[in-house]
Amino acid sequence: MAVAVKALFFDVFGTLVDWRTSIAREAAAMLTPQGIALDWSAFADAWRGEYQGAMEEVRTGRIPFSKLDLLHRRNLEITLKRFAVNALSEDDKRNLNLAWHRLDAWPDVPPGLARLKRKFLLAPVSNGNISLMVDLARRNNLPWDAILGAEIAGDYKPKPRVYLAAAAAFDLSPEACMMVAAHSNDLAAAAALGMRTAHVARPNEKGADRGEAAPTVPVDFGVKSLEELAGKLGA
Repeated sequence: MAVAVKALFFDVFGTLVDWRTSIAREAAAMLTPQGIALDWSAFADAWRGEYQGAMEEVRTGRIPFSKLDLLHRRNLEITLKRFAVNALSEDDKRNLNLAWHRLDAWPDVPPGLARLKRKFLLAPVSNGNISLMVDLARRNNLPWDAILGAEIAGDYKPKPRVYLAAAAAFDLSPEACMMVAAHSNDLAAAAALGMRTAHVARPNEKGADRGEAAPTVPVDFGVKSLEELAGKLGA
């Protein structure tokens, strides 16, 4: 590499944490005691399915920048209506929305990040807001050096300013940073700005065989786990 990589930036939802299983679990734990019976995985998929559309309203300037927690809450209202769940209290909705703060990491993530931290600066560059990222880090022992991403940049990936603001926060050029993600579009956007890229396969992110088992764009590294990435990077 012409410029030594000094920082690794990570996508979080899907790449580091298993949002689908976690959201299905959280929704079932809260709603089943209230006599509500749903396909919980379908509920998780539907809620997540509103994600990109909500962020696109920010990206295009149709609405001002809003934290992901606020967008998730708006999307929850849409999803509850779709599943004909009409009797939740405001407190229940607030707590259910915080399910995104209680997601579980994939098993390789904590040990992989611990190894990578020996050699690199580490930060999430996520569309999630700072309080959400902090809660996930504390829950899953994610050893960040900083919390970067959408709330720092005031915009959502894959807008260039999100990646560039992360590099600037560490006083690094894009070339000295590597984006790590399970989503090829995220990596393509980072690579276009000069960042190095690593694809982590998460073939079951959206259900069995419904994630990216391999990148669909050129990347510097393609791996099956963060521990494999640590090995390839000499950490």
